[in-house]
Amino acid sequence: MVVSLSAALLLGIVVIVLLRSGYVRFGSALACILFGFFLASTGMAPAIAGAAHSVAGMLAALPL
Repeated sequence: MVVSLSAALLLGIVVIVLLRSGYVRFGSALACILFGFFLASTGMAPAIAGAAHSVAGMLAALPL
């Protein structure tokens, strides 16, 4: 849960920065947000969550 909340917060900040800088318009950002929202209710959601957790686990295991 901590990983998904952190990822959601990070991606939200990225969207806000892209909107404010003008790289992404509001309509495009809204379409991407809605796509992610509806994608989360499909059968692919567990596979996507598993992949995100795997990547987070690999990043956490990197020596710093």
